[in-house]
Amino acid sequence: MAAAAPAAGAAGAEAAEEEKTSFNVVLTAAGDQKIAVIKAVREIRPDLGLKEAKDLVDGAPKEVKTGVKKEEASEAKASWKLPARRLN
Repeated sequence: MAAAAPAAGAAGAEAAEEEKTSFNVVLTAAGDQKIAVIKAVREIRPDLGLKEAKDLVDGAPKEVKTGVKKEEASEAKASWKLPARRLN
C-alpha cells in the first residue's frame, strides 16, 4: 500500500507540468459601457439573444464560454479592447 502512494504523487506532478489546453472565458465586470459589453458578448456567443446577453452581463462575474482552446480564448480577450471590459 505504501508503494502506491509515491507513484500517485509522481503522476500528479507530471500532470501539473503539462500545459493547460482548455480555458474558460469569464466576464468579471461590465463597467460603465454596458451596451458595448452586451454587443461584445453577442459577438463571442452568437447563439445568445439580446435578453440572454444582457442577463449574462448583469450577472457578472459569469463564464461567457467554457472549455475553449487557447487560441479561441485569446481571440475573445483581444476582441474586448475597451478598458471597461474586464475579462479573464
